Amino acid sequence: MKSQSLLLIPALMISSQLWAAEPPASPVTVESVKQTAFTPTVDLVGSIYSQHNVKLTAGVAGRLDWVAEPGTFLQKGEAVAKLDQLPLKLQQAEQQAQLKRADINVKYLQRELARLKELRQTNSASAFQLDQTQSQYDLALADMEIARVKLQQLDDQLSRTHLLAPFDGVVTERLREAGGEVNRGELLASMLDTENLEARLYVPVKYLPFIKQGKEVLLKSAGQQLQAQVKAIIPAADMRSQSFELRVSLPRDINQYWTAGQLITASLPVQPPSQALTVHRDALILRRDGTYVVVIDEQNKAHREPVIVGEGHQEWVSIKQSNLKPGDRVAVRGAERLQEGQEVAITNS
Repeated sequence: MKSQSLLLIPALMISSQLWAAEPPASPVTVESVKQTAFTPTVDLVGSIYSQHNVKLTAGVAGRLDWVAEPGTFLQKGEAVAKLDQLPLKLQQAEQQAQLKRADINVKYLQRELARLKELRQTNSASAFQLDQTQSQYDLALADMEIARVKLQQLDDQLSRTHLLAPFDGVVTERLREAGGEVNRGELLASMLDTENLEARLYVPVKYLPFIKQGKEVLLKSAGQQLQAQVKAIIPAADMRSQSFELRVSLPRDINQYWTAGQLITASLPVQPPSQALTVHRDALILRRDGTYVVVIDEQNKAHREPVIVGEGHQEWVSIKQSNLKPGDRVAVRGAERLQEGQEVAITNS
């Protein structure tokens, strides 16, 4: 009896060692392999632009009285800069007097012409006098019209002494300081429309057949992403880069997160849609000898499966060659250190 007990002890020890050697169940998150309509995409880097970004110039020559500070938000029609109006107002007053003088002369010649016409009917005035007065009257009418046009020109110049915002936006740069004399056409300030933004990218021409106006593309930047419509395709390829410009409309409220000049990443289609076997990007394990995924079987055992990866679309990639089937579960979290046949605990909520 004692000898039988002694024989059982080594057997129990071996059993305990084998039990201890089995790896514990590892927590993993899984995603199913899918057979789906798949549109491969490529990520390209572009920039955000304002649809309105202008440098404003002086409409008339004169002394600069005031320019809005950079960072000032102005609504359309509000003043960006103001020039001294006094010289033009003096010219305006002078021209108003000239117009009044021309009007007096026209009225005088009009009366004189009417008088001579009556006298001519009784041969009390010569034809020469009548023709001369008629010519003077016609010239006076022309002079009055010239004076009126000159006054309109001065009114226009006076209106240009206030440089107005052409759209709602922010003053981004003040190019001249108040107090100095400026010439007509001289740069005074820059304005940027912060609400109407668009993304611009340069896309290789080989992708042109797969991009259509009005289609949506995925844009990402600074932790934000959104689907936005292609606004314009400018199919004039650059000779050296062999790329064309693509413009994408952005919603007005995106200016809370994105601004002009910021880099963005756009996911653009590079092939027509097709049915493909796809797995989540996080399921891929990259090694020197190839790419793998870890399949979790019905007994929650892990099995490494080699795959050949195709094109990507957002968070999914197509699989060109493997033994995977639609519905297979593959680990997307916690798969890197799993051993072949190791039991796992699925933690998907």
